[in-house]
Amino acid sequence: MSHSSAVADPAPRARLSAQVSRILVGRTDELTTLRTAISAPPSIVLVEGEAGVGKSRLVEEALHGFAGHRLLGQCDALREPFPLGPVLDALRDAAVHLPPARRLSPLLGALVPLLPEIADRLPPALDPLPDQRAERHRLFRAAAAFLDTLGPVALVLEDLHWSDQGTWEFLAFLGAHPPAGLSIVLSRRPGSPLGSPLAESLSRLRTRPPVRVSVPPLTRAETGRLASTLLGTEPPPEAFVAELYERTGGIPFVIEEVLRDLAERLPAAPGQDPGDPDGVPSPDPAAGWPQITDLTAHTLAGLAVPNVLRDVLTHRLDGLDERAREVLGAAAVLGLVPDERTLATMVGADRGEIARALAGALAAGLLYERDGRCRFRHALARQVVYEALPSPNRRWLHLRAAQALEGDQDRAARPVAQLAHHYRHADLPAEFVRHAEAAADLAIGQGDDATAAGYLLEAVAVPELPRPLRVRLAVKLGRAAIEGLAHAEAVPVLERLLVDDRLPARARGELRLTLGRLLRQQGQAERGYAEIERSLTDLVNPGLRARALAILAAPNTAVGRRLDEHLARAREARSAAAASGDPQAVLAVRSAYTSLELERGAPGAWSLVDELLGDPTLVANPREQARACVNLAQAALQAGYLDRAEALLLRGQQVVDQADYPRLAAVVELVGVLVDRAAGRWTGLEERLHRLLRRGSEFPAADLDVRLNLGTLLTAYGRVDEAEGWLREMVDLARRAGAVWPLIAGRAALARLLLGNGDPAGALAEAHRGLELVRHKGIWNWGADTVQVAVDALAALDRLGEAARLTDELADGLATAEVPTAQARLAQCRAVLLRADDPLAAVALLDPTRAELARLGLVAEVARLDEIRGDWWCAGPDPSGQVRGAQSLRDALTVYGTLGAGADIARVCRTMRTHRVAIPYPWRGGRQSYGDALSPREREVATLAARGRTNQEIAVRLCLSRRTVESHVANALRKLGGQSRRELAALIDRTDPVVDIPGVEH
Repeated sequence: MSHSSAVADPAPRARLSAQVSRILVGRTDELTTLRTAISAPPSIVLVEGEAGVGKSRLVEEALHGFAGHRLLGQCDALREPFPLGPVLDALRDAAVHLPPARRLSPLLGALVPLLPEIADRLPPALDPLPDQRAERHRLFRAAAAFLDTLGPVALVLEDLHWSDQGTWEFLAFLGAHPPAGLSIVLSRRPGSPLGSPLAESLSRLRTRPPVRVSVPPLTRAETGRLASTLLGTEPPPEAFVAELYERTGGIPFVIEEVLRDLAERLPAAPGQDPGDPDGVPSPDPAAGWPQITDLTAHTLAGLAVPNVLRDVLTHRLDGLDERAREVLGAAAVLGLVPDERTLATMVGADRGEIARALAGALAAGLLYERDGRCRFRHALARQVVYEALPSPNRRWLHLRAAQALEGDQDRAARPVAQLAHHYRHADLPAEFVRHAEAAADLAIGQGDDATAAGYLLEAVAVPELPRPLRVRLAVKLGRAAIEGLAHAEAVPVLERLLVDDRLPARARGELRLTLGRLLRQQGQAERGYAEIERSLTDLVNPGLRARALAILAAPNTAVGRRLDEHLARAREARSAAAASGDPQAVLAVRSAYTSLELERGAPGAWSLVDELLGDPTLVANPREQARACVNLAQAALQAGYLDRAEALLLRGQQVVDQADYPRLAAVVELVGVLVDRAAGRWTGLEERLHRLLRRGSEFPAADLDVRLNLGTLLTAYGRVDEAEGWLREMVDLARRAGAVWPLIAGRAALARLLLGNGDPAGALAEAHRGLELVRHKGIWNWGADTVQVAVDALAALDRLGEAARLTDELADGLATAEVPTAQARLAQCRAVLLRADDPLAAVALLDPTRAELARLGLVAEVARLDEIRGDWWCAGPDPSGQVRGAQSLRDALTVYGTLGAGADIARVCRTMRTHRVAIPYPWRGGRQSYGDALSPREREVATLAARGRTNQEIAVRLCLSRRTVESHVANALRKLGGQSRRELAALIDRTDPVVDIPGVEH
């Protein structure tokens, strides 16, 4: 609780004004921000502050006068694995506001099994779905529909640092599908990591950026005002306030407890009846305050902040009788809201004794009452009482708690998570492991892999476990970690187990396969591939063997394997899948084989794609369907089939949105960026790539693609130094990881940058490094861009013989490949060679290629060919060709201008000047002008500056030079009409809401 809640305290010496402050001290800006956000739904507000700082009090004050329904859910560290636990608690309390069940959507029937207490207010229960993920998604939709039915509603979830994975994912779902009248207020302690699904929810909110409200400790002046309010006096002496502020750190809860203790210890002020519990102290400043000052100096001098609270609460605890202290200690073991019946069993007392003990704790201000139940006033208070227990007593009370919970016959299900917690602290590892495994199984059954992984990590860490049990736990851990969030933690556990030669072969095979998959997901492609290869020796289960072989068939994550090896693995995988009789294994193998055929440009690959997408097994499995669509979309885009890629991406995105798979959403967004770039929709691409990178994707291999595309995009924009930095970093990361596809593409992009920067020798060297990888892998459509830049570099160096040999090598590699972009690269190589003898024939050679690229909608590719053809036409002797060439150059320039591709604009303008072709306004070289509007980069820099970031901080964050940042700030001020950085926030807000930059607080 914060310092807002009234606590019953009948003690006659209690002299605080209503015990706590009913007036919110300070927080004016925070309160305004919070009220504004709540009053403009749909919105998400994240309220952050340390324990005791007053988050709950601030939210309570912000909701005063709110016209809609207010729902409160409390996250609990000891909550059982139960989907949407705190959210369902909030919905349960709001059931009285629902219209009759006949007027509700039948979808709300999905809530009946989880909310049996209000089943009479809901539509009939729905039949269960066979797929757990689909069941969870339906539950999300039903909970969202429930909230939507209530109309304007504020959903407050407190202590989100204790949230379960299901609640994280539901918030991500609401972020993407917010009911129109819903405002979500989330509170958490700073430093507690945001789960990636919540980070996803904050980035996917479709209306406006989420609002972050940071609640700091009170200032010294505010501490004095709070003290005055609590004591009901004039402002205390400055010396007293300074001492109070120093000892409490400005934490309202600690201030409140310290002042309560001081008020109870002091003699009654003159003229006040000490027996009047409602008396308000009004001590004579000349007589009363010196006593307070002396007592403060006497009791608090030399104590650190945590010890102040401990001393105060311990003093209060010592005032209770022995039985009350015993009961309160047992209550602290149980949690913030102890159950009276369980307490009675733990300490061997009747309910009357428990009631008297709790009443004493209420009177002493250690507990308070809400909704008819006694609760600790704050987590800090419970912690002090808990830590005051001697260690043997704590262990004994945890054991008694576990025994009481197990013996409770009224419970519908055993509280396995609580039992695991109590047995662990009772120092009974065998019982702890048994119940932790049961809690993990329960979580897995509900599709909550991350929570399951957490329990299993704790269980498998217990020393001296029997080997069969440790192996069983590790196998479950690996399965949960693949879909959960425990990759980094699970990897060393599996590695330690695999060192043991006594490990059964069957278990070793599955553990090694799991380890390989986790390593790949962490971006360690080559290591993961090697572990999966090693697992084949011990994998006897045909279904698992088929899945392992399907992964090995993927060509893009293994530098040292050739295409024929991947094809052989694909054949083995198909045989193993057929032998397994497992439809899911067959589906996984078909998806992998289809992707392989499409990536290598095999004739008939699109027939395989159409057959796969029409397979009812795939359609019935949303997760596999989404993965297949995204993978195939990326392969289609690499080949140049933009229309097919867009269609596949749209289908995959619909599945991801409908089934709410946050971990796939980042990959969907990345492929969307690639599609938009190929289609010439470049507005905002750089910001989207930066956002993907800052979010810290759960797929580090995807981060390589982000860096690659950021580097190539910046190259086109003409920001060569930044681009080279991103590309070299990406090449280094891909080389160390062993991820061959982005490594080949990265070296080609770096070679293109060097060539454009006037270094053909450096470009050729980089291209040759990429060609070594292409030759070894044997997928020549991956190497077409590398060959083209090498041929351009060789032509610049007048080494056309080598260029011809490379072109022939590429032609042989693409002999049967159906890959439009690779064939276009080959045509350009041939045209470069032909130009020396017959320029007009070289131009004619490119005509069908341009027509095909235009048909496919590849805007930038077409512009590049227009630039080449225009240059060659203008260089020829034919006047009509010069006219055509000038128009072709202008066409290219128009496209580059639309894209904002500064480097391409500069290059084509140089060509036009060389051929004396008039350059139309507004191009005079450089990038596209934004006029009086802010460019995307200027807006990003100005937004950070408006949030108080220094030029150096902005430069480091955005990988810019400090001088560039200074230039952007100056341009932003000039365009917005400001004189200083202090005006930027208001100026940006006036023109456009402040851009949300993940990881940067407002």
